Amino acid sequence: MDADVDLDPNPDAPLVAALIADLRADLHDAGYTADAVRDAWGPVADTAVGHGLHGPALAALAGRGDPAATLARLLFLGVRTARDAVDAALPRLGAAGLQRLGLARAAGDEVVPQALIRPQDYDGADGADGSGQWWIASDLDEAALGGPLPTGHVLGVGGASLTLAGLQLTTPAERVLDVGTGCGVQALRARRAAASVVATDVSERALAFTRLNALLNDVDGIETRHGSLFEPVVGETFDRVVSNPPFVITPRVAGVPEYEYRDAGFAGDDLVAAFVSGVGAVLAPGGTAQLLGNWEYRADADGLDRVREWVAASQVPLEAWVIEREQLDPLAYAELWVRDGGTAPGTPGYADLVAAWLADFAARGVAAIGFGYLLLRRPASGAPRLARYERITQPLGDGLGVHLGDALAAFDALAALDDDALAATRPVVAADVTEARHHLPGAEAPSVIELRQGGGLARTLEVDPALAALVGASDGELTAGQLIDAIADLLEVDAADLRADLLPRVRELVFTGFLHLA
Repeated sequence: MDADVDLDPNPDAPLVAALIADLRADLHDAGYTADAVRDAWGPVADTAVGHGLHGPALAALAGRGDPAATLARLLFLGVRTARDAVDAALPRLGAAGLQRLGLARAAGDEVVPQALIRPQDYDGADGADGSGQWWIASDLDEAALGGPLPTGHVLGVGGASLTLAGLQLTTPAERVLDVGTGCGVQALRARRAAASVVATDVSERALAFTRLNALLNDVDGIETRHGSLFEPVVGETFDRVVSNPPFVITPRVAGVPEYEYRDAGFAGDDLVAAFVSGVGAVLAPGGTAQLLGNWEYRADADGLDRVREWVAASQVPLEAWVIEREQLDPLAYAELWVRDGGTAPGTPGYADLVAAWLADFAARGVAAIGFGYLLLRRPASGAPRLARYERITQPLGDGLGVHLGDALAAFDALAALDDDALAATRPVVAADVTEARHHLPGAEAPSVIELRQGGGLARTLEVDPALAALVGASDGELTAGQLIDAIADLLEVDAADLRADLLPRVRELVFTGFLHLA
């Protein structure tokens, strides 16, 4: 969408609300869904669209005049379309209504899109009201623009936003804060579990898209506020904070564009540090914060150790569970984000931009950049207990939001149990856990025993025969203590020694979701 196009959906303006209601009804009646779009152009074209290549999709849609195909061209791909076809696909709103909303402009007999509206599926793994879909409006992408993005670009739903949406806790909450809301998809996701959401951003355009998307999906209870980080909510507290902040590490030198959706104007990884150290002030006791972030590995400091220091510097004591998913070297990181802005290898300016990134990293002695998930919690009472920093790089399972919530609940339950009380519980192996045994050729006993988790963080743990036996027998009938005593008899070892060895590992298995306590 051009920067001078007015887009300011006001929920209190009857005309705006009526126009968006017409748009919602037209999109529904046209069958404009993610499945319909994928079916219309096929799997190869769908993959190509994900790579920013629209040619295969347009070829597949050529000659089709049905409403779903028209909307896929106009609103998914951002291609100018004949006015008559748009009026037929949107019989209530029409091309004129799209113009009044600032979503398109007229060019003779054609309609030129000024924004994208794409269907986005969500599943029912959050335990709310089942699966469904949203329509998400955002600025035109680089494929639709035919060149680099403008610095004020409002991003649609991408990989990072889907990741955070899947990570969001699913337990009910009263108030949620979405910091750096962008197009508002995190606010929509949070509203499924919360009574109200405050969505903030430094970009007025982003807030306008958030209001539009709330109206378009008939979702109330989302309030937008303008400002940076926690400035718009000083003095308030929330049960939950979610944020896909503009964490990209960008050189602060002339000639390097700063995109509002990814750059916050901070040096290095200071934006994530500021978020971590300041979020405790807006969390209610027992409240949680979830965000994505980057952190630098420097010559004298491990990246996760630096995150640990940020947590320790928090204004309010916090618990932390930080999961690093990947590391990139400075060159790979620079190339990733230069391409993200629409500057391709071999085009003018590409080499200079990469060089600027490398010089910036060299000035701070950066050897690598980590990316991952941060879950922070303000203790309901007492001192922080949870401090877990780990690297998990394998592909993940489904239901991450539920899994993380279950892990927090398990942590709290375990904290109330000493070893005697834990031994008196009745463990049950989780339904997604399988066991793999690896034997050397001709050997009767396995050389390696693994427990594998199908969902959640999809961990694989190497265990010894004693722990494998305990997990295999954990059906809720016997207590952990009874199981350990029986295994000690079977292995002909001291029961007290085996209990001292196994109970801490049982705690870990309960926290990580391999076992549940009946």
